[in-house]
Amino acid sequence: MHFLLSSGRQAGRLLRKTPAGAAVTCNQFASGVALFSTSRAVAAKNQIYQSVRNLDQFHTYQLLSSSSRTPLLTLWTTSYCPTCRVVEPLLRELVESGVGEEEGGVGFCTVEYDAPDVMEAGLGLTYMINSIPTLLSFDAQEAQTQTKVTDGRQLANRKFLEEWIRNEARRHGNRGGGGSPTSIFSGLFGKLK
Repeated sequence: MHFLLSSGRQAGRLLRKTPAGAAVTCNQFASGVALFSTSRAVAAKNQIYQSVRNLDQFHTYQLLSSSSRTPLLTLWTTSYCPTCRVVEPLLRELVESGVGEEEGGVGFCTVEYDAPDVMEAGLGLTYMINSIPTLLSFDAQEAQTQTKVTDGRQLANRKFLEEWIRNEARRHGNRGGGGSPTSIFSGLFGKLK
């Protein structure tokens, strides 16, 4: 789409060149069209961060996620958890493959619950982590405890995880549920305003 400014008697009025080549004033366009933006929308990209081993890393990832208006998905693990060794690569693969990017993107990291600095900071108590592994989303730096997942069978279910990631990605920093009318979560978590 090409936009032109007219000269002469209509100086300062925005004109658009139509496919036939005729110039049309901007008043003749349907409302809601972005008249000045000629750049394409940039697709959201998922971010994968290093494992969290201290409070500073955790807060840095929360701030990065919040500033980009993308939820931060955290998988709380320990070094001795066999289920975590199955779930973590599956989640990483889904995020790397772009699940959730169409809905707005997500950030992902694991939190090493048994790391000395994490335990000393009391992060697990702060966010009510009472089983390992736990999948917990943060949106606008707030824990979304209503969508927390602790069931190992669900965490190993690829289709469930894909839908969960997409639902969390729909939040866009608005807190509340990001479900769509066709989502399995749609009746449970409505968009808060």
